[in-house]
Amino acid sequence: MMQILRKELKMALKPRITESPKVRLIDLKSKPFFIVASVEVGNTTTKSILTATNMDTGRTHIINKVVRMTRDVRPPKPGEVVFGKTLTGVELTRESVAELVRDTLTESVERANLDIKTDLDFVVRSTGVVAGFDSPDEVGEFIKALADGCLMAGVPPKNMTPPMSISNISKKFQKYSKLEEVIFDGAVASVTPPIGSTGVEIVANEMEGELATAGIKEAAQLTDVDFRNPCISIDFGTTLDGRITSPDLPYAKTIGNFCGYAGAIPDAIVRGSRIVDSKVGTALEILEKEKTPSFLTLKMKAKTIESFAKRIHELIIIEKVPRNRTRYGSVPVRPDAAEQIGVILIGCDVGENGSDMGKLSAIGMEICKTHGLQVVYAVIDEVMAGVACRLIKVAKEEGLIFEDTTIGFTGRAGITGNKPKLILKCLDELNIAPKIDERVVFVDDGLARGAAVMARCMNSLGSPQHPLGGRHGGKCILAQRGKLQKG
Repeated sequence: MMQILRKELKMALKPRITESPKVRLIDLKSKPFFIVASVEVGNTTTKSILTATNMDTGRTHIINKVVRMTRDVRPPKPGEVVFGKTLTGVELTRESVAELVRDTLTESVERANLDIKTDLDFVVRSTGVVAGFDSPDEVGEFIKALADGCLMAGVPPKNMTPPMSISNISKKFQKYSKLEEVIFDGAVASVTPPIGSTGVEIVANEMEGELATAGIKEAAQLTDVDFRNPCISIDFGTTLDGRITSPDLPYAKTIGNFCGYAGAIPDAIVRGSRIVDSKVGTALEILEKEKTPSFLTLKMKAKTIESFAKRIHELIIIEKVPRNRTRYGSVPVRPDAAEQIGVILIGCDVGENGSDMGKLSAIGMEICKTHGLQVVYAVIDEVMAGVACRLIKVAKEEGLIFEDTTIGFTGRAGITGNKPKLILKCLDELNIAPKIDERVVFVDDGLARGAAVMARCMNSLGSPQHPLGGRHGGKCILAQRGKLQKG
């Protein structure tokens, strides 16, 4: 069966996988590049990724990225308040997070030979560390800690907030800004965020879903996939996030959100290998060094891989989040508030809030002992492709997929190895649409690209000739936005 599957993949379905084009320092200095830093503190990694968007072409380039392990954050000092923990239990304080952000951002800017005060145009902050919070709105405190770190690194405060008028925008970008025609009203890449009827967030990592959606929209311009609304974005970081959008104009509504576990699943599997730390080890540490399983390995071990993947999937729950849950996959949620505004929360859990993660590690140990890391890698690919398809299946069952919906994936646990090919095969079997590979895109650094888009939205820096908003095949929605805001 696996042999047939691989053959079909090779012949029929072609994954659209984006990679950022390089950009030279001399071009950054001489051309109208809007330079943005995406600062993200996640459960596994802390990143500072610098992007540069050419305002003439609308194309975003990755300048560089600095990645540190979040577990290496310094321990709390006496008198500091622990306000959150990572999924693996690493304690965080406002001060320790700020220092981690400062050091990561400073290194990133210095590596690029740029000046943080004069060359950096904007900074967007986000976090996937939500497991240690009691409610979604507590994430705001974490965002403040990120701001502290940016200020300590030398970022001017004005580069972290929307401008009040066009005079607050750098002179070299004023001609590109549409601020006198439209203002930033909270919609990023023409999608409005879901806010509960009581004003509370419905899922703690919604901002990451917002950034991932915007980033996939931007990156898809490098392919033949039109990723404007309606669309589904899924970010497979350590935790799961993403959005499902409606076909409305000028702004689509967020009608679905993803939450729970993603990369935490392969992390749990590899911890059983004993090659990484049994408590804080990650799949990143070994799979980045390991070659993608060969066709011969996949052929010879096909039944074994399928058997282990099936056992793991029996431990993974993917469903519409029940109304009585306050956490799902360790992520704080408000399904009651979501229900009131017509948003479907789709979650991925292992047991209840990770109660069966230890069972995944036990299976990982068994695979590694009897078959080696190559088979561990292959099983992880099979499992995560299955997770992706089960998420889409629930969205389909809930009536959230439209005739022209496109689908985008980003994050380490969704776009590496053989996962893109396996995902396409599985989606094809769901009969969502003909030629499914023409409607699916896989994106590197979706969050960072999304940060670049958000920064442009906040400054009303549009590129109407290359619109990110609106519907598939449609024109720029600038005029419709202006009419809506005036009305």
